[in-house]
This record gives sequence, structure tokens and C-alpha cells, in this order.
Amino acid sequence: MNLLSQLTHIDLFAGCGGISLGLHNAGWKGVFALEKSAMAFQTLKHNLIDKVSHFDWPSWLPVSEHDVMEVLQSYRNELHALSGQVDLVVGGPPCQGFSFAGQRNEKDERNKLADSYVEFVSLVKPQAILFENVRGFTVGFGKGSAFECEAYSKRVSRDLQALGYRTKDEIVDFSEFGIPQARRRYLLAGFLSKNPNCFFEILHETKSSFLEAKGLGIRVTLGEALSDLERSNGEMPSDECKAFKQGIYGSPVGPYQELMRKGGGRLPDSHRFANHRKKTLERLEYIQTNCPKGKQIEKSIRTKLGLKKNVIIPLDNADQCPTLTTLPDDYVHYSEPRILTVRECARIQSFPDWFEFKSSYTTGGLRRKNEVPRYTQVGNAVPPLFAELAGNVLGELI
Repeated sequence: MNLLSQLTHIDLFAGCGGISLGLHNAGWKGVFALEKSAMAFQTLKHNLIDKVSHFDWPSWLPVSEHDVMEVLQSYRNELHALSGQVDLVVGGPPCQGFSFAGQRNEKDERNKLADSYVEFVSLVKPQAILFENVRGFTVGFGKGSAFECEAYSKRVSRDLQALGYRTKDEIVDFSEFGIPQARRRYLLAGFLSKNPNCFFEILHETKSSFLEAKGLGIRVTLGEALSDLERSNGEMPSDECKAFKQGIYGSPVGPYQELMRKGGGRLPDSHRFANHRKKTLERLEYIQTNCPKGKQIEKSIRTKLGLKKNVIIPLDNADQCPTLTTLPDDYVHYSEPRILTVRECARIQSFPDWFEFKSSYTTGGLRRKNEVPRYTQVGNAVPPLFAELAGNVLGELI
């Protein structure tokens, strides 16, 4: 019997389920997950409820998308009844207001959802908590009163400590944990009765043995992650939209691809190629031929090509991906004149190929503020491979 099978968690701001998938692979059982977007929840439900029955969903909560603040208001008594009965509450509140890659808007209403996380913890009182956000969460906005300038990370830590939790936070680089991506994120671990320093110490001490058990090394490159998904391996009409082509598998090369393909189907899910216009293809080919790989293209090149985007980086197959974003045209494929597919982004985030993404591929305009299509679901996620290791460590400590 898996000792972790008795450990339970609740996933807040769950997105498409990256953290929950990792905890599932580590032997945890979910109680429920809260995600506001119907699009993201559709993916979570398909994979983690319909496919693998990860959650023992309570009868009082409909199995659908939910806003955390509304759940706090409508189900307060039910949440309080869970006090002391749940081992772990995990979550990563929306980060757009804090992100250095965005506008860093101190008035973004979503910033307050970090306070909702604390309020939820105050009702459920789990044995442990794990909180994830962007690096900008640790930096104040720099004007106004001392309280207003204080980084949200300090505020959340203080509020959790007031609830009786011992906390420790750290900036973690996922590229050091077998993820083919230089993704640095803020993590906070808290425990009612354990030393939180141990979480990060064990995390770093055991990562090598964890990865070795899966046949992986610490560092995985883009080529090692994606070569079996290249368009040169072949294509066919998309089974979702005949106006598009989708890629087929090449032979797996190396342990990372073999790991990602375990349990997958005959064709890679969500591996639909963009229909680039001729002018766009010419620009992409020029960028691949004339711009250094792995670096932001110079302003002079953007001006010459008539590009208004600030971020365009041609990728390097011998290196790792910079932090994956929710915008697919931020990066140019390392060997083919195109953007990455959803499946390739999912590989970079360590989602296994059996994990299928649902809803539309992209969105735009005013809808971008509310909709969470496939590219956004992937870009917002916590890498499941890292979440599995974190689940192992948390289980050991608890």
C-alpha cells in the first residue's frame, strides 16, 4: 500500500491541473480543486477526474469551475468542517499583476486573490501549505506607504505565521529539476508542526536520485524534449480542424521523450501547427538564419521586419527554453520556421503526452482577459514533474 495514499490535498487556482497531476503521480489523493475558468477546468476534469479519478469530490460542491472567493462566501460552513482533515493546500494565485513579463499593475484586482488563499487556509487548517507565484511576487511596487511598498510575499508569510504556520520561501529554478526550461518561481512552504527549512533542503538533496529513477539527468535540452515532435517527422490533416495540419510522432530519442510518451496515444494530442501566412514564414526564416539563438532579437531587426512585438526569441535545440509564456508567438522553433505547438509547450512544462488539453487553442483581443485557451493553460501551469518531487518531499515530512 502506498503510504501517501492516505494523504489528501486541495488545489486552489488549479488551472489545468499541473500541481494536482504531480501530486497524483506522487501518490496523493485530491479532495477537490478550485479553478475559475471553465476552459481550464474542462482540461482538469477530463484528465484528473474522468481519466484517473484523482479527486474524492465532496457532494456539497458541484463538479465544475468555481471562483475561490465565491466558494469562501457560499460554502464557509462546509470548509470549516474540513478543519484539520486535509493534509495540504496548494495553489498559485493569478500572477499577472506581479509578473516582470507583464504590466506589474499594483491595482490589478487579481492581486487580492493571495489574501483569499490565506483566508481559505484559515478555515481548512491543513497540516501543510505550498504556495507558488512569479518572482515579482517578492518585489514591492515601490511607491506609497511602507505597507503599500511591501512585497506581497512578506505580507502572505506574515499572515500565515499569524495562523500558526512556520514558513520558508525560496526562488526555485525548475531547469535544475529536469525541466527543459529556465523557469524561476517563488515557492513558499508552511507547516503547523514541521520545520519548513527541511522542505527545501530535502527538495535539493533528493532531486538527483528522483530524476535518476526516471532515467533523467538534471539538465534536459529542447532537442532532447522535442525532436520526436518536429514537423519533419510527418503530418496529416488535423482531426479537430481540417483547415490545419497536425504532427505525427517520430521515433523517441532519449529518456525524456520516452517518459513523456508513456501512456500516450497513437498521435500526439494538441500538436496542431499554426497556419502561418507567407509573409510571416519569410520573417521567421529570416530570424532563424540571421539572429542569435536563445536571445531576444534586436530592435533593429524588429524594425526591419516591421514587427511590433517586443519579445521574439529564436530557440536553441542544444539549450533550454526561456520561461514559457502564454503567448505562442514569443518563441520561434529551433529548426523549423514556425511557433511551437501546444503539445511542444506541454513537453517543455513536463506534461506527459496522455494528458490532453481541451477548449480553444488561442484567443485574442478583449477575450484574452477572461479566456484561458490551451496555450494559456500550459503557460500558467506548474511543471508536473517538479510537483511530483515536491509531493514526495511533503509526504515524507508529513
